[in-house]
Parts: sequence; structure tokens; C-alpha cells
Amino acid sequence: MQRTKSPRRSGARADRIARRRLPPEFDPCPPGQLGGAYRPLGESDLHAIYDTALRLLAELGMGEVPEILERQLLQSGARKVGDRLQFPREMVQGLVAMAAREFTFHGRDESRSIHVGGQRVYFGTGGAAVLTLDIDSGGYRSSTLRDLYDFTRLQDTLHNVSWFTRCCVATDVPDSFDLDVNTVFALLKGTSKPVATSFTLAAHVDPILRMVDIALGGKGDSGRFRQTPFLKAHISPVISPMRYGEDAVAVTLACMQHGLPISCITAAQSGATAPATLAGFLAQSLAETLASLIMVNVFKPGYPMVFSNWPLVIDLRTGSFVGGGGEISVMNAASAQISNWLKLPSGVACSMTDAKAIDAQYGIEKGISSLAAGLAGGNLIYESSGMMASLLGASFEAFVLDDEMHSHIYRAIRGIEVNEDTLGFDAIREAVLGDGHFLGGAHTIAAMERDYFYPKLADRDAPVTWAEKGQPEAWGRAREKAKHILANHHPQCLTADIEARIRDEFNILLEA
Repeated sequence: MQRTKSPRRSGARADRIARRRLPPEFDPCPPGQLGGAYRPLGESDLHAIYDTALRLLAELGMGEVPEILERQLLQSGARKVGDRLQFPREMVQGLVAMAAREFTFHGRDESRSIHVGGQRVYFGTGGAAVLTLDIDSGGYRSSTLRDLYDFTRLQDTLHNVSWFTRCCVATDVPDSFDLDVNTVFALLKGTSKPVATSFTLAAHVDPILRMVDIALGGKGDSGRFRQTPFLKAHISPVISPMRYGEDAVAVTLACMQHGLPISCITAAQSGATAPATLAGFLAQSLAETLASLIMVNVFKPGYPMVFSNWPLVIDLRTGSFVGGGGEISVMNAASAQISNWLKLPSGVACSMTDAKAIDAQYGIEKGISSLAAGLAGGNLIYESSGMMASLLGASFEAFVLDDEMHSHIYRAIRGIEVNEDTLGFDAIREAVLGDGHFLGGAHTIAAMERDYFYPKLADRDAPVTWAEKGQPEAWGRAREKAKHILANHHPQCLTADIEARIRDEFNILLEA
């Protein structure tokens, strides 16, 4: 005899359907998950790579050391041999021991701040794309200041972009000072998240920090900014192989005077500026990133610095940069493992696909490298949203698709909670002795809202349903979402009077 559903049961189902239309009370895959489960290197491997890096610094040392840095390094125990400075093992290990372990990377909206360090994983952005994949034509064109601002306000709505570094270069701003100023202005205007930028010259730091302080309602003396520094500088003070870059060292010191957190990025390329063997590459790149850490900590011990050791790959057949593939994925994962082993805030890169279109290659390369970096526990994972074409291009649709991809990755990093409730003995017994299934049960409903992520862009319809809907593709759905955001999301991150003050003092080229 067929059962008759009670009004109470029907009402409960209606309530559940109504609840599903609301935002989830429990986010099953939030940023900041604890990584570290993927360990491509064994304990003896870690010691061997670190020992080789220390040996490189002690026996080979660094070349082209700027005078101001040389004086400080010699006072801290370095030795000068010829035109190079050598760093004794004890000196390096002492400076590693006093380096920052964790710090807060603030947002102007304090609820968007992130705590950097440990095994916490955050995906963010980076890059200096000179091309934008046009959202209307589907073709590449030169990136503009307006593109940068539009990327900024687009990502402001994306949950899994935990901080925003300018992803493209405004090629329509030829003057380097105007470029640096307008880049930071676009970040200030478009988002309240933590942000990051780069400075072409050290002389640009003071005036730009004046603009930043004005944006906070201050007098332009960086006093407000120092209280909750929300702007981080991306700098490459070491040039591979094994020498300092004078201009970048000067930028680093200027940023430190204003209290900017810094990411000191080493970006050697395998077989070109570093060994082609993965182990040799990791040893040299580690030595070079340690040279940046040494530089920072001889001036200000414990200064907030992200140990950004980015292994990059070239195709040895052609010499061209390779953003995606197994080698770059495992090396960045190994780099994160090494940095975390040293208890330093780690920065690595992923999602640097070589694909020019949002296609199967795009998905494969982004998925592999993002998952590897996340599972390895990279604290700040750069380039992870929006980048395409071997870092030459950025895409609005890619930002949207990557945001959903990172939810899946956070869910994978989160792993499996095993306890009396999740083991489900009572739920199994109830199903076996009752209706014979788990659909609609309290245990299932609780798990549905707690343990599962439900994508908005990925298609899970049956083929016949998909065909009836016009065979939509993920790229098209992402384009529609990006266009909707750009048409409707206009963040008011600068008040009218503050923006007017900035425009009166600086050559702001972004239309009001």
C-alpha cells in the first residue's frame, strides 16, 4: 500500500527547498584552509636542498651588492671575497631564526584581512599582463588602465580572491610614475580587500604612500597606513643567478621605511637562469630567496616579508616560458613545502596556463597547478586567478571560472572530518531498517549543507536537459556573470571628497 505524505512532512520539504535558495549558513570550502598534505620532498631531500643553498651562499655568495646593502651585510657577519659577498652558514641560520613567521595582511575593510603564515592557504592574484582577452570580441588587445580598474572591481565580488595584486599593466600610461600612481589609485578605488603593487623606482614610493594615506583620511604622512598596512609591495631584489638588483634593493628599503609588507620574489627559469634539474633549481632558488631575507632582516629583524620563492619553467626546446604542466606544479609545491619547513610565510605561483582560450588545456593546467600548490600549503598563492597565455594575458571570464575552481580546491584541502556523527552509524541503521535510502534524512540534510560545494558555473544536467537549454558552455556562463558584475558592481571605496583631494594632487588618468 502506498504511503500518504503527511502535511508536516510536505511542509518540512518546502522549508528545506526555501532554505537552499538562501546563502549557505556554513561555507564548506572557505579560504584559509590548512594545507601541507602534499609533500613532494622527503625529510632528507629538504635537508639536502637547504644544505646546498647554505653552501652556495657561504662559498659563492652574491654579486653586484649595492653599497648601502654591502655596509650593512659586512657589519652583520658577511665576508667580502673579490667583488662578491659570502654569507657564513651561521649568519644565514641566525637571520632565518629572527625572520617574521606570521603577520596580518590587512584589508581596508578589516573583515577582509588575512593572517599569513603557518599552513593557511589563500589564493590571490599577480602578474603583469600586457594583453586583455576582450570580453566582447573574444580576442586579445593591449591592456588599459580601465581594464585594470574593471578587473579590480570584478574581483572585489569574488570570494576566493583573498588579496588583489594588479594583474595587468596599463599600457596606455607611458610615464612610469603616472603608471605606478594610477595603478595604486585603481586598487584604492575598486576594492577594500588587501592589495599589492610594484614600484618602478624607489623615488615613487614616498608620493604614492602619501596618496594611500590620503585615501585613509590621513594627512599624507603614512601615519594612518602604518596602523593597518593594507598595501603590499612585490619586489624582485635578487636577479638570477646569484646577484642583487640595485634598483629593486632601493625600492625594498624605501618600502620598509613606510612599513609596507613585502613579497620578495625570486623568479628564476629552469635551464636558463637556474639549473635544468629540479633539485638543483630548488637549491639555487632557495639560496636566492634567502639572500632577499638576509637583506631585509639585517636592516629590520622580523620585518613582515613573504618568502616568495617562485620556480618558473621554460620549454628547453624553444626557450619560451611555460606556465602550466607537471614540472612547474611540483616545483612550486616543493617550494611551498620548503618555506613552510623553515617556518617562513610562503609565496608560490600557480594557474599560469599557457592556453590562450578557455578550453581543455586551460582547465588541465590550472587545475593541476592550483591543487598542487594548495595541498602543499602555500600561504599566498599568486597568479592564481584570471591569468592566461603564459602570463601575457588576463581574462574577465577566467577570473570568474577560477573563483569556482578554487572553491573545489579548498574543499579538497579541507579533507574529511571523521567523528561519531560523520561516521553515521545511526543514520545507516535508520536507512537499513526504514525506507532503505538516505534521501531526505536529517543526517543527509546536515551533510548536504555542511560538506558539499554546489557550483554555479559547472554543468551537472543530463545530456538531454543540457541540449534543451541550448548546450551552454562554462565560458559563456562565466562571461554572462562577469558582464553582470561589471554592469552592476561599482564599489564606493573612496569618498567623493577624498577622491577629489587625490585628483587635485596627482595626475589621475582614470575617468571619474
